[in-house]
Amino acid sequence: MRLNGKTAIVTGAGSGFGQGIAARFAAEGAQVMVADINEAAAQSVAAYIGAEAQGVDVADGASVQDMTDRALDLWGWIDILVNNAGVTHLPAALDTISEDDFDRVLAVNAKSVYLTARSIVPHMKDRSAGAILNIASTAGVSPRPNLSWYNASKGWMITATKAMAVELAPFGVRVNALNPVAGETPLLKSFMGEDTPEIRAKFLSTIPIGRFSTPEDLANAALYLCSDEASMVTGVAMEVDGGRCI
Repeated sequence: MRLNGKTAIVTGAGSGFGQGIAARFAAEGAQVMVADINEAAAQSVAAYIGAEAQGVDVADGASVQDMTDRALDLWGWIDILVNNAGVTHLPAALDTISEDDFDRVLAVNAKSVYLTARSIVPHMKDRSAGAILNIASTAGVSPRPNLSWYNASKGWMITATKAMAVELAPFGVRVNALNPVAGETPLLKSFMGEDTPEIRAKFLSTIPIGRFSTPEDLANAALYLCSDEASMVTGVAMEVDGGRCI
């Protein structure tokens, strides 16, 4: 029970990496809020793992504030925030991506980190404690062609993590990131353009360990970084990538 007595909000927890992280946190004793734009998915996951469900649009300030207010009403404090919600555009030449797709990727992947910080960091500062985990990507370290604006949004997230870590350390708040390689999540098909054995083989050939990441892989790393065991760890962007970025 490595998170016994802790409270945690996990965004994008209705599926994929977020679901895995939320489930592991709950199993380790945390009170968890499963937050997702798909409220039905959030409710399903929350019911399964014994958590709270919350519909949220992480790109909308009022929605993020509603999520924060509900968590504070439920628990009185927030120990852990996992910014996991994310989207991508389909693979295409960078000069052909629509403005709407660009705006959506930056709003969900980047602006959301600002919005959750604006709502939640003041409470963490008041308690001189807290752990924030941003789910970035190997795309922010070793970009893939034809995913340029997604790559850029994840690079932004990595830099934001380090900037937040430096600023918030004196207040007792730690900020870290995880950089997963492509995983068995609903976004996989979007990254690849289409899901065929040939394209999967091409992707896997770039991962030395030879498999995609899983929600369990991310949950294990997230558990460490958000637990008191990592009390001296802040500002890191840990790759969970099977050697992809070597």
